[in-house]
Amino acid sequence: MADRRAGIGDLADDTLGWGGRELTTARDLLVRPAVVLEAWMSGGSDGGGVYARPLRLYLALNAILMLVLFLKGGAGFLLTGLPPDRLAALAAQSGKSVDAFVADADGWMTLIMVPLLSALYATAAAPLLRWWDPEPLGWRRGFRAAFGWLCAWTILILPLSWWSFEQGPAQPYIALAYLVFSLAAFLRVGRGRWFRGLAAGVAKALALTMAVMAAGLVGGNLVVGVGVLAARLMP
Repeated sequence: MADRRAGIGDLADDTLGWGGRELTTARDLLVRPAVVLEAWMSGGSDGGGVYARPLRLYLALNAILMLVLFLKGGAGFLLTGLPPDRLAALAAQSGKSVDAFVADADGWMTLIMVPLLSALYATAAAPLLRWWDPEPLGWRRGFRAAFGWLCAWTILILPLSWWSFEQGPAQPYIALAYLVFSLAAFLRVGRGRWFRGLAAGVAKALALTMAVMAAGLVGGNLVVGVGVLAARLMP
């Protein structure tokens, strides 16, 4: 039985970056997130040898999101904001059909989405968390704290991932749920460290969420821009 569990853990680690520590960290981020954050802040990036590194865990969580995105048909839906005639003109300039143009853009957008957005999210969050933390974190621990909060947020939104990568009437509700889960993640992980009273916690959670969403808006436009440019230049 132990060998079977080890084999399953190795397979999950090889395919999605999920091993025993990732599962333990994800579980504890759900049930006692403040404890996990404290371990990361005081015990190093592996929480004293107990937890997965927050950046590694965040990338593993995003691997699940990317799998869902692939099953939903890729990142081509990001181009739906372009006027149809503009999209047709871009495809014509590249000498491709619209479908081929979108497929090429999709490949590039999927390739850069996670590293670009992850860097922007953490860059937006780290200065605020350094400011609010009672200790002088420095940039290294500041980014560790940022990815820790991002992990706590991402775990909560994973069940919504199937409906996140599409356009439709449910999108306003999905966006609202993302906002609520962002606030919940901050309030649960940062209590006693980044805030004391509930009002201060909600205000800081809103500020952090708005900063990260602004970074996401910039990043989303960059992802689309890179995808369109690459699709135009690719033969």
